[in-house]
Amino acid sequence: MKKSFLLLVLSGCMLTTNGQKPEETEDWSKRPNIVTPGKGTLPPSDAIILYGGSGDIDNWVHEKDGPATWEAGDFLTVKPKENVDNGIKTKQAFGDVQLHIEWRTPDEVVGDGQGRGNSGIFLMGLYEVQVLDSYENETYYNGQAGSIYKQHIPLVNACLPPGQWQTYDIIFKAPVFNGDGSLHSPAFVTVIQNGLLVQNHVELKGPTEYIGKPKYKAHAEKLPLMLQEHGNPVSYRNIWVREL
Repeated sequence: MKKSFLLLVLSGCMLTTNGQKPEETEDWSKRPNIVTPGKGTLPPSDAIILYGGSGDIDNWVHEKDGPATWEAGDFLTVKPKENVDNGIKTKQAFGDVQLHIEWRTPDEVVGDGQGRGNSGIFLMGLYEVQVLDSYENETYYNGQAGSIYKQHIPLVNACLPPGQWQTYDIIFKAPVFNGDGSLHSPAFVTVIQNGLLVQNHVELKGPTEYIGKPKYKAHAEKLPLMLQEHGNPVSYRNIWVREL
């Protein structure tokens, strides 16, 4: 054995062992829960099903409380009301979540820009991941599908043509507030659209606003998820969350 190679082997042993045993760096403090992954359209075993296509809309209420009035069957479809907000929100409140949701804009193209297949997914009812028909449809880039509305432009436009089902897989870390109401840590969100990363753990600057700069204001640790009515009959299906 050459001297240089022997020195390399000996020094490697010293660096990796250094008098320690392998078990000294083993962590047995918390055994991970066993979760069965979903197959196909089936959710994982620990998911909370918010809409599974049974026509049962009992997990949802009107955004201003009262009965939800969207069309419910194999999927949920926005039921626009003239001059009246008609979004829906979950009865259950959530904080940190993994959210899976599938959405479809109308196959009949009507309007352009923000007037074409517009809806939105509001985490905690405050932080919007935009839903829009952004297939060959120009609008301001921090307002197209896959954007964090008015805050973050998506990394790519991953939209399918109108009338096709699309998927969002969203990882959301809720903001944390100090006892005096000041911000301790901001919200973060990751979004995968149709298998492509469009938001990479981006920091939210506050609730998503249509007008003006976002600013945090202390709120509850958990709040309902909301789906927006924006005058277009957008549909949703296979909605589930995992609390993190």
